[in-house]
Amino acid sequence: MGGRDLSRINIGLMGLGVVGSGVARILTEKADWYATQVGRPLVLRRALVRDLNKPRQVELPRELLTTDPREILDDDEVHLVIEVMGGEHPAYEYVREALLRGKYVVTANKEVMAKHGPELLDAAREAHVDVLYEASVGGGIPLIAPLKRDLLANAMTSVRAIINGTTNYILTQMSREGWDFDRALQQAQALGYAEPDPTNDVEGLDAAYKIALLASLAFHTHVHPDDVYHEGITRLAARDFRYARELGYAIKLLAMAERSNHGVQVRVHPALIPEDQPLAKVEGVYNAVELTGDLLDRVLFQGPGAGSLPTTSAVVADVIDVALSIIRGVSDRLTWRGDLMLPVRPIADLTTRYYLRLVVPDRAGVLAQIAGCFGRNEISIASVIQKETHEEDQTAELVIMTHRSLEANMQRALRQLAELPVVREVGTFLRVEG
Repeated sequence: MGGRDLSRINIGLMGLGVVGSGVARILTEKADWYATQVGRPLVLRRALVRDLNKPRQVELPRELLTTDPREILDDDEVHLVIEVMGGEHPAYEYVREALLRGKYVVTANKEVMAKHGPELLDAAREAHVDVLYEASVGGGIPLIAPLKRDLLANAMTSVRAIINGTTNYILTQMSREGWDFDRALQQAQALGYAEPDPTNDVEGLDAAYKIALLASLAFHTHVHPDDVYHEGITRLAARDFRYARELGYAIKLLAMAERSNHGVQVRVHPALIPEDQPLAKVEGVYNAVELTGDLLDRVLFQGPGAGSLPTTSAVVADVIDVALSIIRGVSDRLTWRGDLMLPVRPIADLTTRYYLRLVVPDRAGVLAQIAGCFGRNEISIASVIQKETHEEDQTAELVIMTHRSLEANMQRALRQLAELPVVREVGTFLRVEG
């Protein structure tokens, strides 16, 4: 920080949406308390917005607002930049330039950190500053800091997580209330848990960014989001939750990363989890992350993962941490050690159990043809249950559970089942975890 005045820590805030407004409000309302904690006042010097006249959830003096990022990036008196804009561009460019210009950065941007994390951390080290990103995963749950520091003695072997509050709320409503997907999504949007365009959430993209980050930190490698296999929740039906419950399972959108001698496998998809497992009991907008290491066995982190306040909590905690580093002249602390270039294994290599719901004609001989298809693909059937029968079109639903099988074989069987004359519809297909 050279000879700059550190009698106050000046902050440039990029983004004044839901999270940005929460951060601005808390920094203002709790200014005296934070000044006591840090030993210096934390001063919001400028806030970047797209529209100066847009109504906002927080009232700031007009002179603090700007539509020009240069007023933050070119201002040598700004010590710390908070980026809560979201999206990859131009957030990535702003974060990178802020670091290169010697400004510390706090970001909640999982996409930027998942795609560009190693580069940005290298830039921070070269400029003798730091970038903190606790709010990028898990809302208010502390995850990044424990992986960077508290769990370093462990060789981590797996990460299993529910890390999207929007989808977990939707799945909870479908399970509890028997709602279909569209109704549950509309409720999530009405409550502000889901965006008007929920694609990133319901198709598993948001969770893919987050598990890429967690896998990179846990396994000391770099997993790019493009390496993460992901499926969403849009094909799930209310009856799948009923059938799962009868079988002793809950349905959750799981983000998983597993390390073996052959590399890492990272995936996001809805899955059946035994009802007695802790992750099966995580409901509503809550998130949970289960980490497994060689010394601690399993540890579970759980807390709210959607909404302004949990994310605000994580952002402001990072701000206080950075402010103390600025005052003490500390940088280049324990960060992302991506020194292990571990190969990412394809989903085709997965071996697990499977749940499959089929619509078939309600007549003799159907099951034999289906069983034959499974047998030719080296898949062993554990159970077949006939569920609802529709007399008007003479069809029935079959729920099939398999023994552990290879994903590549299962995918081939699904394609062949879709071509069988006795299969009217290949409905929901889910992997079984745990």
